[in-house]
Amino acid sequence: MSNSNFQRRNFNSALGLCALGLLAPGLHAQQRVEKTKVTIAVGGKASLYYLPLTLAEQLGYFKAEGLDVEIKDVVGGSRALQAVLDGAADVVSGAYEHTLNLQNQGQFYQAFVLQGRAPQMAMGVSTKTLPGYESLVDLRGKKIGVTASGSSTNMMANLVLARAGLTASDVSFVGVGNSAGALNALRLGQIDAISNVDPVMTQLEQKGDVRIIADTRTLKGTQDVFGGAMPAACLYAPMTFVRKYPNTVQALTDAIVHALKWLQTAGLSDLMKIIPEPYFLGDRALYLTSFIKVRDVMATDGRFPEEGGRTALRALSSFDQMIKAARIDLSKTFTNEFAQKAKDRFQA
Repeated sequence: MSNSNFQRRNFNSALGLCALGLLAPGLHAQQRVEKTKVTIAVGGKASLYYLPLTLAEQLGYFKAEGLDVEIKDVVGGSRALQAVLDGAADVVSGAYEHTLNLQNQGQFYQAFVLQGRAPQMAMGVSTKTLPGYESLVDLRGKKIGVTASGSSTNMMANLVLARAGLTASDVSFVGVGNSAGALNALRLGQIDAISNVDPVMTQLEQKGDVRIIADTRTLKGTQDVFGGAMPAACLYAPMTFVRKYPNTVQALTDAIVHALKWLQTAGLSDLMKIIPEPYFLGDRALYLTSFIKVRDVMATDGRFPEEGGRTALRALSSFDQMIKAARIDLSKTFTNEFAQKAKDRFQA
C-alpha cells in the first residue's frame, strides 16, 4: 500500500470515529478504559446538587467515553458512601468533606472531579411548629430533618448549631431524604427544622412552610456559613481504585466535565428536555426557579479550589472533636490531575 493510500485510510477512519462521537471533540483519542462497568452510588440523584451526574447520564456522555455506568440511588450521602465501603459500588457521587472524615479514620479516599462550588444546602425552621422562632437556642430539644445521618446536610446543621453553643446531643436528627419524604415530614409536623437541598428547600420556602436561617445556595452564602470556598458535590473513590484504574477515572471525569460544559450554555428549555419528570416533584416551574438560584454555583471545569480542603477541615473540626487536623493530609483528599486534562479537552 502506498504511503498516500495509508494516510487516506487513516484519515477516513478518523472521520468515521468522529461521526460516532468516539473522538469528540476534535480528533482526541482517549486511552482504553481498564474497567468499563462502573457503579456510582449517589444519595438522592434527583436533587440539583447532583445535576451534573444526571446530565452526564442522560446526555450519553458516560457511554461516549466507553463506560457502562450504573447509578445506584440511595437515601443520603452517608449511605452512598456505605455502598462503596460494602463493595456494592465503585465510586461515590457525594460531598467532598467525606474524604476528610474517612482519612481521619485511616481510610484514604480521593475526590477527582468537582460538580458543585457550593454546598447548595439551606437550613430552615418550620413556620408550623416553631412560629415564634427567635434564635438557634429555640432548637434545643427539637427534631431536625436531614437527608440522612452523617450526611453533608447533617454536617451543615451541626455547624450552624455550634454557633449557638449547641451540639448534636441537644437536638434529635431525623433522616428524611431529599424529595417528597422531606416535604411531607416538615409539612406534617414530624420535624421542627430542616437542613436540605433544592428543589426541596425552594419549594418549602415558596410555600411559606419554612423560614430560612442559613443558606449556602450562593457563593456569598457559602462564604458567610463556611468562611471560604467550600467544595461540594464531587466524584470520589478509594485511592486504590484511582491508582488501579486511571483511564477509567479519566473517562468518568471527562463525562462530568463534558456535562458541565454543556450546562454553561444550555437554556431552560434544553434542561427540561433532559431531566426526568419525577425530578420536578410535581412542579416544573418551581424546579426551574430552584435551578436558576443554584446555577452559578455549579462547577465550571471540574477542578477543586486549592483552599477548599482547608475550609472543609476548619468547618468539620469546629464541631467534631474527633476530627484531628494534624492527621489529615489534604493533598490526598482530592486531585486536579484528571479534571485539568478534561478541561483542556473540552475547553471548559
